[in-house]
Amino acid sequence: MLVIRVDEFGGPEVLQPVEVPDPVAGPGEVVVEVEAAGVLTLDTLIRRGGAPGPRFATPLPYVPGRGAAGRVRAVGDGVDPGWRGRRVLADVEGGAYAEQLAAPLGSVLPVPDGLGAAEAIVMLHDGGTALAVFGDVGVRPGELVLVLPAAGGVGSLLVQLARSTGARVLAAARGAEKLALARSLGADLAVDYGDAGWADAVRRRVGQVDVVVDGVGGELGRAAFGLVAEGGRYSNYGIAGGPPTEVDPAEAHSPGVSVRGTEQLAEYGGGRRARQERMLREAAAGRIRPVVGRRFPLAKAADAHTALQDREVVGKAVLIP
Repeated sequence: MLVIRVDEFGGPEVLQPVEVPDPVAGPGEVVVEVEAAGVLTLDTLIRRGGAPGPRFATPLPYVPGRGAAGRVRAVGDGVDPGWRGRRVLADVEGGAYAEQLAAPLGSVLPVPDGLGAAEAIVMLHDGGTALAVFGDVGVRPGELVLVLPAAGGVGSLLVQLARSTGARVLAAARGAEKLALARSLGADLAVDYGDAGWADAVRRRVGQVDVVVDGVGGELGRAAFGLVAEGGRYSNYGIAGGPPTEVDPAEAHSPGVSVRGTEQLAEYGGGRRARQERMLREAAAGRIRPVVGRRFPLAKAADAHTALQDREVVGKAVLIP
């Protein structure tokens, strides 16, 4: 079978397609025939050798990918044969950039009827993260919520979750196409953070915001933090645009802003599966729209990483074996 292997850390070109033997299901495992594999910003960081913390340290060589959707083609000892042929998601620590994947049964979730493989993979990590971040900041009806980036895998879901609660959404993204997507998902207002002085433009238009959910970090995250009103909440859940946003506790304390950073992401592990299952149900019922922006052939994984790094993907990037 074909897999994408990394033998050295570096640019997207280190993602090389190679042929390896088909996997065999061990005790308590299933083999999934992969129909879609998700591409994460985290994948690009690990590939460059910049894994964010020891939890994600990955020895060479390795096969990237932390989630795949497909059908169970084989089961190992101790696994009910009834799993064969079922559509599933596999939530794994690596190895998903492949035509087949051996995964522990405990990492597998059934995919609801009516939900495609590519759409399901959006909900595995991005859906679970969006629901965790959303619950953490406690969005209330009528509040003004700034989401950035609003057209990414997680951000596009946060826009919808905030709207479903009755909040108003200010979507921030780069470029007309991404802003149009955010509006189509329910954003009330939209601003291009590629424009100089975008934060000042927000102040003139709406004053301050009640909640910021920031998946960008860096200087854009700092500018977004400055828009939070007294008593508001700020959550930096990602680092797509630079290092995590650094906020001095004293700076946040003075206006009474509650700050949550990327170090709190580890706390989202509790209830992870329940969040994933809920988001899968929401998507299958049509209440949440998973946005699959681009599909890449598995052998073109390097192109997917390049597009993600260059911020050319609207929604989620997915590999298709």
